[in-house]
Amino acid sequence: MTEGIQGKANIQPAKKTAVVTGASTGIGEATVRALTADGWKVYAVARRADRLSALADESGAIAVPADISKDEDIDILLRLVERHGGIDTLINIAGGARGADTLANAQTEDWDWMYQVNVLGTMKMIRAFLPMLRSNGEGTILNLTSTAGLAVYEGGGGYNAAKYAQHALTGALRLEEAEHNVRVIEVAPGLVHTEEFALNRLGSAEAAAKVYAGVEKPLLAEDVAEVVRYAVSVPHHINLDHITVRPVAQAANHKLIRKG
Repeated sequence: MTEGIQGKANIQPAKKTAVVTGASTGIGEATVRALTADGWKVYAVARRADRLSALADESGAIAVPADISKDEDIDILLRLVERHGGIDTLINIAGGARGADTLANAQTEDWDWMYQVNVLGTMKMIRAFLPMLRSNGEGTILNLTSTAGLAVYEGGGGYNAAKYAQHALTGALRLEEAEHNVRVIEVAPGLVHTEEFALNRLGSAEAAAKVYAGVEKPLLAEDVAEVVRYAVSVPHHINLDHITVRPVAQAANHKLIRKG
């Protein structure tokens, strides 16, 4: 990671300022666009510097290439944000799934990656920025989890386990930080049609296409981003503890209407 700042954003203190992880694609990228369009100052964080640079040029966000699984990257990010006025909102969107194996065929490297990004990465970002959010007086943390953290399914053991853990740490955090006036929000999407999620998980475009086949109007990244934008923008005394968002075609994790 470098300490360079890219983009058009004014780095003077702003009324509403956020760090958004997972900003190079999907829901994270859409959230950066939604917030900057609403006047927020946003630090867009992800590993892929080229995509972040393009997003910064388009949206006015501040691009910060970083790997949230690496302590040294988080330390550099924290120091950079401190030097430029701090934040009042941390939005943890970085995450994902790898593989769809049963437990009998579980791949250790897939499970390790999912824990590193979804669980430990979220924890490390929160741990680093909590002092800043507490001192702000009206800090907000939003964790993007998944309905996979609310109900299990076959072939989902690794992702279920990671997202259940992320869901659990979010609940514990809310209890711990209420006395510091830090509100803690969880947004748990169901089926969302994004550019990379299913492709990264299943490894082929054909397999990824089957996930969404016949589903009329699955959620898009922009839909979830709008929910995130709203949740962090309501007056601070309002805490939307947990928001589950699914397409109408998905009545539950196990009930998905496909047509055609």
